[in-house]
Amino acid sequence: METVDLIIHARWIVPVDANHQVLENHSVVVNDGRIVALIPQYQAKQLYSPVQQHQLNQHCLMPGLINNHTHAAMSLLRGLADDLPLMTWLNDHIWPAEKQWLSDAFVEAGSELAIAEMIRGGTTCFNDMYFFPEATARVVDSSGIRASLGMTVIDFPSAWAANIEEYLYKGQQLHDHARHHSRITTHYAAHAPYTVPDKALEKIIMNAEELDIPISMHIHETVGEISQSVEQYGVRPLERLKNLGLLSPRLIAVHMTQLNDNEIKWCAEAGVHIAHCPESNLKLASGFCPIAKLESHGINVTLGTDSAASNNDLDMFAEMRQAALLAKAVAQDASAIPAKTAIEMATINAAKSLGIEDITGSLEIGKAADMIAVDFGEIESQPCYDVISQLVYATGRDKVTDVWVDGKQLLKDRQLTTLNPSKIIQTSQDWSNKIRQQTQ
Repeated sequence: METVDLIIHARWIVPVDANHQVLENHSVVVNDGRIVALIPQYQAKQLYSPVQQHQLNQHCLMPGLINNHTHAAMSLLRGLADDLPLMTWLNDHIWPAEKQWLSDAFVEAGSELAIAEMIRGGTTCFNDMYFFPEATARVVDSSGIRASLGMTVIDFPSAWAANIEEYLYKGQQLHDHARHHSRITTHYAAHAPYTVPDKALEKIIMNAEELDIPISMHIHETVGEISQSVEQYGVRPLERLKNLGLLSPRLIAVHMTQLNDNEIKWCAEAGVHIAHCPESNLKLASGFCPIAKLESHGINVTLGTDSAASNNDLDMFAEMRQAALLAKAVAQDASAIPAKTAIEMATINAAKSLGIEDITGSLEIGKAADMIAVDFGEIESQPCYDVISQLVYATGRDKVTDVWVDGKQLLKDRQLTTLNPSKIIQTSQDWSNKIRQQTQ
Protein backbone atom coordinates (compact mmCIF):
# COMPACT_ATOMS: atom_id res chain seq x y z
CA MET A 1 0.00 0.00 0.00
CA GLU A 2 1.15 3.51 -0.80
CA THR A 3 1.62 5.83 2.19
CA VAL A 4 -0.04 9.24 1.87
CA ASP A 5 -0.53 12.19 4.19
CA LEU A 6 -4.31 12.31 4.39
CA ILE A 7 -7.48 10.55 3.30
CA ILE A 8 -10.97 11.95 3.86
CA HIS A 9 -13.85 9.51 3.43
CA ALA A 10 -17.13 11.38 2.96
CA ARG A 11 -20.78 10.44 2.51
CA TRP A 12 -20.97 12.87 -0.41
CA ILE A 13 -18.36 14.76 -2.42
CA VAL A 14 -19.21 17.70 -4.71
CA PRO A 15 -16.03 18.23 -6.78
CA VAL A 16 -17.44 21.19 -8.82
CA ASP A 17 -15.91 19.78 -11.98
CA ALA A 18 -17.05 19.84 -15.59
CA ASN A 19 -19.28 16.80 -15.03
CA HIS A 20 -21.39 18.52 -12.33
CA GLN A 21 -21.36 15.24 -10.42
CA VAL A 22 -22.10 14.30 -6.84
CA LEU A 23 -20.01 11.37 -5.65
CA GLU A 24 -21.37 9.09 -2.93
CA ASN A 25 -19.17 7.18 -0.46
CA HIS A 26 -15.97 8.42 -2.08
CA SER A 27 -12.60 9.50 -0.69
CA VAL A 28 -10.18 12.32 -1.37
CA VAL A 29 -6.56 11.19 -1.13
CA VAL A 30 -4.01 13.91 -0.36
CA ASN A 31 -0.22 13.95 -0.39
CA ASP A 32 2.13 16.94 -0.12
CA GLY A 33 -0.90 19.24 -0.01
CA ARG A 34 -2.26 18.05 -3.39
CA ILE A 35 -5.12 15.77 -4.37
CA VAL A 36 -3.70 12.52 -5.75
CA ALA A 37 -6.91 10.50 -6.04
CA LEU A 38 -10.69 10.86 -5.87
CA ILE A 39 -12.03 7.33 -5.71
CA PRO A 40 -14.62 5.09 -4.00
CA GLN A 41 -13.95 4.54 -0.30
CA TYR A 42 -13.31 0.82 -0.61
CA GLN A 43 -10.60 1.44 -3.21
CA ALA A 44 -8.94 4.12 -1.11
CA LYS A 45 -8.79 1.74 1.85
CA GLN A 46 -7.26 -0.98 -0.33
CA LEU A 47 -4.66 1.18 -2.10
CA TYR A 48 -3.46 3.74 0.43
CA SER A 49 -2.12 3.88 3.96
CA PRO A 50 -2.74 7.39 5.36
CA VAL A 51 -0.85 9.17 8.11
CA GLN A 52 -4.18 10.85 8.95
CA GLN A 53 -7.70 9.97 7.93
CA HIS A 54 -11.21 11.23 8.62
CA GLN A 55 -14.42 9.24 8.31
CA LEU A 56 -17.22 11.73 7.65
CA ASN A 57 -20.32 9.58 7.40
CA GLN A 58 -22.87 12.40 7.44
CA HIS A 59 -20.89 15.13 5.69
CA CYS A 60 -20.58 16.66 2.25
CA LEU A 61 -17.03 17.48 1.16
CA MET A 62 -16.67 20.32 -1.33
CA PRO A 63 -14.08 22.86 -2.51
CA GLY A 64 -13.33 25.70 -0.14
CA LEU A 65 -15.30 28.84 -0.93
CA ILE A 66 -13.55 31.82 -2.54
CA ASN A 67 -14.67 35.25 -1.37
CA ASN A 68 -13.87 37.33 -4.44
CA HIS A 69 -14.25 40.78 -2.91
CA THR A 70 -13.33 41.80 0.62
CA HIS A 71 -11.89 44.65 2.63
CA ALA A 72 -10.85 42.29 5.41
CA ALA A 73 -9.53 44.72 8.00
CA MET A 74 -12.78 46.70 7.92
CA SER A 75 -14.25 43.95 10.08
CA LEU A 76 -13.18 46.19 12.99
CA LEU A 77 -15.78 48.70 11.71
CA ARG A 78 -18.62 46.17 11.62
CA GLY A 79 -21.86 47.94 12.58
CA LEU A 80 -20.23 51.35 13.00
CA ALA A 81 -22.64 53.14 10.62
CA ASP A 82 -25.59 51.12 9.37
CA ASP A 83 -28.69 51.84 7.29
CA LEU A 84 -27.13 54.64 5.22
CA PRO A 85 -26.60 55.17 1.47
CA LEU A 86 -23.12 54.43 0.11
CA MET A 87 -21.66 57.93 -0.22
CA THR A 88 -23.07 59.12 3.13
CA TRP A 89 -21.72 55.96 4.72
CA LEU A 90 -18.28 56.52 3.18
CA ASN A 91 -17.91 60.30 3.45
CA ASP A 92 -19.44 60.87 6.87
CA HIS A 93 -18.48 57.72 8.74
CA ILE A 94 -16.07 55.21 7.21
CA TRP A 95 -13.44 57.50 5.72
CA PRO A 96 -13.27 59.70 8.86
CA ALA A 97 -12.86 56.56 11.02
CA GLU A 98 -10.12 55.28 8.74
CA LYS A 99 -8.37 58.66 8.84
CA GLN A 100 -8.35 58.47 12.63
CA TRP A 101 -7.41 54.82 13.14
CA LEU A 102 -5.84 53.35 10.01
CA SER A 103 -2.47 51.77 10.79
CA ASP A 104 -0.47 48.59 10.38
CA ALA A 105 -1.75 47.40 13.79
CA PHE A 106 -5.39 48.15 12.88
CA VAL A 107 -5.12 46.20 9.63
CA GLU A 108 -3.39 43.25 11.29
CA ALA A 109 -6.07 43.02 13.99
CA GLY A 110 -8.93 43.49 11.51
CA SER A 111 -7.48 40.94 9.10
CA GLU A 112 -7.10 38.39 11.88
CA LEU A 113 -10.74 38.88 12.86
CA ALA A 114 -11.90 38.57 9.25
CA ILE A 115 -9.77 35.54 8.42
CA ALA A 116 -10.95 33.71 11.54
CA GLU A 117 -14.56 34.40 10.53
CA MET A 118 -13.94 33.30 6.96
CA ILE A 119 -12.23 30.04 7.90
CA ARG A 120 -15.03 29.19 10.34
CA GLY A 121 -17.52 29.80 7.52
CA GLY A 122 -15.78 27.61 4.93
CA THR A 123 -13.86 30.27 2.99
CA THR A 124 -10.39 29.08 2.01
CA CYS A 125 -9.36 31.97 -0.26
CA PHE A 126 -10.22 35.67 -0.44
CA ASN A 127 -9.56 38.59 -2.76
CA ASP A 128 -8.76 41.66 -0.68
CA MET A 129 -8.61 45.40 -1.37
CA TYR A 130 -7.28 47.51 1.49
CA PHE A 131 -4.44 49.57 2.89
CA PHE A 132 -1.37 48.10 4.64
CA PRO A 133 -1.70 44.81 2.70
CA GLU A 134 1.63 43.68 4.13
CA ALA A 135 -0.11 43.41 7.51
CA THR A 136 -2.85 41.26 5.97
CA ALA A 137 -0.13 39.17 4.30
CA ARG A 138 1.39 38.36 7.69
CA VAL A 139 -1.95 37.01 8.94
CA VAL A 140 -2.52 35.06 5.72
CA ASP A 141 0.92 33.52 6.12
CA SER A 142 0.44 32.49 9.75
CA SER A 143 -3.21 31.40 9.48
CA GLY A 144 -2.77 29.10 6.48
CA ILE A 145 -5.56 30.62 4.35
CA ARG A 146 -5.08 31.49 0.66
CA ALA A 147 -5.42 35.07 -0.61
CA SER A 148 -5.04 37.45 -3.51
CA LEU A 149 -3.95 40.73 -1.95
CA GLY A 150 -4.69 44.01 -3.64
CA MET A 151 -2.07 46.59 -4.52
CA THR A 152 -4.46 49.41 -3.67
CA VAL A 153 -4.48 52.62 -5.70
CA ILE A 154 -6.68 55.59 -4.80
CA ASP A 155 -6.26 59.31 -5.45
CA PHE A 156 -6.28 60.56 -1.90
CA PRO A 157 -3.74 60.29 0.90
CA SER A 158 -3.97 57.71 3.64
CA ALA A 159 -1.80 56.58 6.51
CA TRP A 160 -0.34 54.02 4.08
CA ALA A 161 0.53 56.25 1.11
CA ALA A 162 0.50 59.95 0.32
CA ASN A 163 -0.18 59.93 -3.43
CA ILE A 164 -0.66 57.77 -6.52
CA GLU A 165 3.09 57.30 -6.99
CA GLU A 166 3.54 56.00 -3.46
CA TYR A 167 0.56 53.65 -3.79
CA LEU A 168 2.08 52.19 -6.95
CA TYR A 169 5.53 51.88 -5.36
CA LYS A 170 4.22 50.17 -2.23
CA GLY A 171 2.08 47.87 -4.34
CA GLN A 172 5.17 46.81 -6.26
CA GLN A 173 6.91 46.12 -2.96
CA LEU A 174 4.03 43.88 -1.91
CA HIS A 175 4.16 42.01 -5.20
CA ASP A 176 7.92 41.48 -4.96
CA HIS A 177 7.61 40.26 -1.38
CA ALA A 178 4.81 37.79 -2.12
CA ARG A 179 5.76 36.51 -5.56
CA HIS A 180 7.25 33.25 -4.29
CA HIS A 181 4.62 32.59 -1.63
CA SER A 182 2.66 29.39 -2.22
CA ARG A 183 -0.67 30.83 -0.98
CA ILE A 184 -0.45 34.57 -1.72
CA THR A 185 -0.93 36.19 -5.11
CA THR A 186 -1.40 39.87 -5.88
CA HIS A 187 -3.55 42.06 -8.08
CA TYR A 188 -3.99 45.78 -8.72
CA ALA A 189 -6.88 47.10 -6.64
CA ALA A 190 -7.89 50.35 -8.32
CA HIS A 191 -10.55 51.70 -5.97
CA ALA A 192 -13.17 53.14 -8.34
CA PRO A 193 -13.54 55.23 -11.51
CA TYR A 194 -14.30 58.31 -9.38
CA THR A 195 -11.16 57.92 -7.25
CA VAL A 196 -8.52 56.89 -9.82
CA PRO A 197 -7.60 59.29 -12.66
CA ASP A 198 -6.86 58.30 -16.25
CA LYS A 199 -3.06 58.51 -16.03
CA ALA A 200 -2.98 56.22 -13.01
CA LEU A 201 -5.28 53.74 -14.75
CA GLU A 202 -3.05 53.72 -17.82
CA LYS A 203 -0.06 52.97 -15.59
CA ILE A 204 -1.97 50.19 -13.79
CA ILE A 205 -3.00 48.61 -17.10
CA MET A 206 0.60 48.62 -18.33
CA ASN A 207 2.01 47.26 -15.04
CA ALA A 208 -0.62 44.54 -14.77
CA GLU A 209 0.24 43.38 -18.27
CA GLU A 210 3.95 43.24 -17.42
CA LEU A 211 3.35 41.39 -14.13
CA ASP A 212 0.58 39.23 -15.62
CA ILE A 213 -1.83 39.87 -12.73
CA PRO A 214 -5.52 40.82 -12.46
CA ILE A 215 -7.04 44.24 -11.77
CA SER A 216 -10.08 44.65 -9.50
CA MET A 217 -12.20 47.78 -9.26
CA HIS A 218 -15.55 48.92 -7.88
CA ILE A 219 -17.51 49.83 -11.04
CA HIS A 220 -21.10 50.95 -11.66
CA GLU A 221 -22.00 50.49 -8.01
CA THR A 222 -24.60 53.27 -7.74
CA VAL A 223 -26.75 55.58 -9.86
CA GLY A 224 -24.82 58.53 -8.42
CA GLU A 225 -21.53 57.16 -9.74
CA ILE A 226 -23.00 57.07 -13.25
CA SER A 227 -24.31 60.64 -13.20
CA GLN A 228 -21.06 61.94 -11.72
CA SER A 229 -19.05 60.35 -14.53
CA VAL A 230 -21.36 61.72 -17.22
CA GLU A 231 -21.00 65.19 -15.72
CA GLN A 232 -17.20 64.97 -15.35
CA TYR A 233 -16.19 62.92 -18.40
CA GLY A 234 -19.21 63.08 -20.69
CA VAL A 235 -19.61 59.28 -20.67
CA ARG A 236 -20.68 56.55 -18.27
CA PRO A 237 -17.83 55.00 -16.23
CA LEU A 238 -17.60 51.74 -18.18
CA GLU A 239 -17.31 53.55 -21.49
CA ARG A 240 -14.47 55.67 -20.09
CA LEU A 241 -12.73 52.52 -18.84
CA LYS A 242 -13.29 50.83 -22.19
CA ASN A 243 -11.67 53.76 -23.99
CA LEU A 244 -8.67 53.48 -21.66
CA GLY A 245 -8.28 49.77 -22.48
CA LEU A 246 -9.18 48.48 -19.01
CA LEU A 247 -11.85 46.02 -20.20
CA SER A 248 -10.06 42.70 -20.62
CA PRO A 249 -9.82 39.23 -19.05
CA ARG A 250 -7.64 40.83 -16.37
CA LEU A 251 -10.48 42.94 -15.01
CA ILE A 252 -12.60 41.87 -12.04
CA ALA A 253 -15.42 44.43 -12.05
CA VAL A 254 -16.98 44.62 -8.60
CA HIS A 255 -20.72 45.30 -8.06
CA MET A 256 -21.87 46.29 -11.57
CA THR A 257 -25.45 47.05 -10.50
CA GLN A 258 -26.01 49.71 -13.18
CA LEU A 259 -25.60 48.10 -16.59
CA ASN A 260 -27.24 48.59 -19.96
CA ASP A 261 -27.26 46.09 -22.80
CA ASN A 262 -24.32 47.66 -24.64
CA GLU A 263 -22.17 47.53 -21.51
CA ILE A 264 -23.02 43.87 -20.96
CA LYS A 265 -22.01 43.19 -24.56
CA TRP A 266 -18.68 44.99 -24.04
CA CYS A 267 -17.94 42.92 -20.95
CA ALA A 268 -18.77 39.69 -22.77
CA GLU A 269 -16.58 40.58 -25.75
CA ALA A 270 -13.66 41.65 -23.53
CA GLY A 271 -13.82 38.65 -21.18
CA VAL A 272 -14.41 40.78 -18.06
CA HIS A 273 -15.11 38.95 -14.78
CA ILE A 274 -17.82 40.22 -12.42
CA ALA A 275 -17.63 40.09 -8.60
CA HIS A 276 -21.24 40.15 -7.46
CA CYS A 277 -21.83 41.26 -3.84
CA PRO A 278 -25.58 40.81 -3.37
CA GLU A 279 -25.91 41.39 0.38
CA SER A 280 -23.80 44.56 0.43
CA ASN A 281 -25.66 45.92 -2.60
CA LEU A 282 -28.99 45.23 -0.92
CA LYS A 283 -27.98 46.76 2.40
CA LEU A 284 -26.66 49.95 0.77
CA ALA A 285 -29.58 50.02 -1.72
CA SER A 286 -27.06 50.22 -4.54
CA GLY A 287 -29.11 48.23 -7.04
CA PHE A 288 -29.23 44.77 -8.57
CA CYS A 289 -26.50 43.17 -10.65
CA PRO A 290 -28.30 41.39 -13.53
CA ILE A 291 -26.40 38.14 -13.13
CA ALA A 292 -28.85 35.98 -15.07
CA LYS A 293 -28.39 38.24 -18.08
CA LEU A 294 -24.62 38.26 -17.58
CA GLU A 295 -24.59 34.46 -17.43
CA SER A 296 -26.62 34.26 -20.64
CA HIS A 297 -23.89 36.31 -22.36
CA GLY A 298 -21.18 33.93 -21.13
CA ILE A 299 -19.70 36.36 -18.62
CA ASN A 300 -17.86 34.80 -15.68
CA VAL A 301 -19.75 35.82 -12.52
CA THR A 302 -18.22 35.34 -9.08
CA LEU A 303 -19.31 36.16 -5.53
CA GLY A 304 -17.96 38.37 -2.77
CA THR A 305 -19.17 39.64 0.56
CA ASP A 306 -17.65 43.13 0.43
CA SER A 307 -16.59 44.27 3.90
CA ALA A 308 -18.16 43.38 7.22
CA ALA A 309 -18.70 47.12 7.61
CA SER A 310 -21.26 47.13 4.79
CA ASN A 311 -22.63 43.58 4.86
CA ASN A 312 -22.25 42.96 7.98
CA ASP A 313 -20.72 39.49 7.74
CA LEU A 314 -18.31 37.48 5.62
CA ASP A 315 -20.70 34.57 5.07
CA MET A 316 -20.27 33.04 1.63
CA PHE A 317 -23.05 30.50 2.15
CA ALA A 318 -25.42 33.42 2.66
CA GLU A 319 -24.07 35.10 -0.50
CA MET A 320 -24.68 31.95 -2.56
CA ARG A 321 -28.26 31.71 -1.38
CA GLN A 322 -28.91 35.42 -1.77
CA ALA A 323 -27.39 35.47 -5.26
CA ALA A 324 -29.55 32.60 -6.46
CA LEU A 325 -32.77 33.95 -4.96
CA LEU A 326 -32.20 37.56 -6.02
CA ALA A 327 -31.35 36.53 -9.58
CA LYS A 328 -34.69 34.73 -9.86
CA ALA A 329 -36.58 37.79 -8.67
CA VAL A 330 -34.69 40.22 -10.92
CA ALA A 331 -35.05 37.98 -13.99
CA GLN A 332 -38.61 36.99 -13.00
CA ASP A 333 -37.56 33.44 -13.77
CA ALA A 334 -37.48 30.70 -11.10
CA SER A 335 -34.98 28.72 -13.18
CA ALA A 336 -32.45 31.56 -13.34
CA ILE A 337 -29.14 30.81 -11.55
CA PRO A 338 -29.75 27.26 -10.28
CA ALA A 339 -27.95 25.97 -7.20
CA LYS A 340 -25.05 24.43 -9.13
CA THR A 341 -24.33 27.79 -10.77
CA ALA A 342 -24.32 29.57 -7.41
CA ILE A 343 -21.75 27.06 -6.11
CA GLU A 344 -19.59 27.58 -9.19
CA MET A 345 -19.71 31.35 -8.62
CA ALA A 346 -18.34 30.82 -5.11
CA THR A 347 -15.60 28.40 -6.15
CA ILE A 348 -14.23 27.69 -9.63
CA ASN A 349 -15.53 30.91 -11.26
CA ALA A 350 -13.68 32.99 -8.66
CA ALA A 351 -10.53 30.92 -9.12
CA LYS A 352 -10.67 31.60 -12.87
CA SER A 353 -10.98 35.35 -12.32
CA LEU A 354 -7.89 35.30 -10.11
CA GLY A 355 -5.91 33.15 -12.51
CA ILE A 356 -5.55 30.31 -9.99
CA GLU A 357 -8.02 27.79 -11.40
CA ASP A 358 -5.18 25.30 -11.93
CA ILE A 359 -4.53 25.45 -8.16
CA THR A 360 -7.92 25.68 -6.46
CA GLY A 361 -11.65 26.11 -6.97
CA SER A 362 -12.52 22.44 -7.49
CA LEU A 363 -11.58 19.04 -6.12
CA GLU A 364 -9.56 17.46 -8.92
CA ILE A 365 -6.36 15.45 -9.14
CA GLY A 366 -3.30 17.69 -9.10
CA LYS A 367 -5.02 20.63 -7.42
CA ALA A 368 -4.39 21.91 -3.91
CA ALA A 369 -6.39 20.19 -1.20
CA ASP A 370 -8.52 23.25 -0.37
CA MET A 371 -11.63 21.57 1.04
CA ILE A 372 -14.45 22.01 3.52
CA ALA A 373 -16.71 19.50 5.25
CA VAL A 374 -20.37 20.40 5.73
CA ASP A 375 -22.45 18.47 8.26
CA PHE A 376 -25.72 17.19 6.78
CA GLY A 377 -26.63 15.13 9.82
CA GLU A 378 -28.54 17.69 11.88
CA ILE A 379 -32.22 18.63 12.01
CA GLU A 380 -31.90 21.59 9.63
CA SER A 381 -30.53 19.36 6.85
CA GLN A 382 -33.27 16.72 6.89
CA PRO A 383 -34.29 15.23 4.54
CA CYS A 384 -31.78 15.52 1.70
CA TYR A 385 -33.03 14.83 -1.83
CA ASP A 386 -30.48 16.94 -3.74
CA VAL A 387 -27.06 17.60 -2.20
CA ILE A 388 -26.25 20.64 -4.35
CA SER A 389 -29.59 22.31 -3.67
CA GLN A 390 -29.14 21.54 0.02
CA LEU A 391 -25.77 23.35 0.06
CA VAL A 392 -27.25 26.51 -1.41
CA TYR A 393 -30.78 26.70 -0.04
CA ALA A 394 -30.71 24.88 3.31
CA THR A 395 -27.15 25.04 4.61
CA GLY A 396 -25.47 27.74 6.68
CA ARG A 397 -21.89 28.43 7.60
CA ASP A 398 -22.61 27.00 11.06
CA LYS A 399 -22.69 23.55 9.44
CA VAL A 400 -19.02 23.79 8.37
CA THR A 401 -17.06 21.49 10.67
CA ASP A 402 -13.65 21.14 9.05
CA VAL A 403 -11.50 23.17 6.67
CA TRP A 404 -8.27 22.31 4.89
CA VAL A 405 -5.99 24.50 2.75
CA ASP A 406 -3.10 22.80 0.96
CA GLY A 407 -4.04 19.73 2.96
CA LYS A 408 -3.42 21.49 6.27
CA GLN A 409 -6.37 21.49 8.64
CA LEU A 410 -7.34 25.04 9.66
CA LEU A 411 -10.66 24.11 11.29
CA LYS A 412 -11.11 20.83 13.17
CA ASP A 413 -14.49 19.91 14.62
CA ARG A 414 -15.46 23.61 14.42
CA GLN A 415 -12.31 24.72 16.30
CA LEU A 416 -9.65 26.95 14.72
CA THR A 417 -6.22 25.31 14.69
CA THR A 418 -3.96 28.18 13.59
CA LEU A 419 -5.63 31.21 15.21
CA ASN A 420 -6.44 32.05 18.82
CA PRO A 421 -10.13 33.04 19.02
CA SER A 422 -9.93 34.35 22.60
CA LYS A 423 -7.08 36.68 21.67
CA ILE A 424 -8.87 37.83 18.51
CA ILE A 425 -12.06 38.62 20.43
CA GLN A 426 -10.18 40.56 23.11
CA THR A 427 -8.18 42.56 20.55
CA SER A 428 -11.35 43.36 18.59
CA GLN A 429 -13.08 44.56 21.73
CA ASP A 430 -10.10 46.76 22.63
CA TRP A 431 -10.24 48.38 19.19
CA SER A 432 -14.00 48.86 19.34
CA ASN A 433 -13.71 50.59 22.72
CA LYS A 434 -11.22 53.08 21.29
CA ILE A 435 -13.25 53.69 18.13
CA ARG A 436 -16.49 54.04 20.06
CA GLN A 437 -15.02 56.74 22.29
CA GLN A 438 -13.86 58.70 19.25
CA THR A 439 -17.26 58.56 17.51
CA GLN A 440 -19.41 59.49 20.53
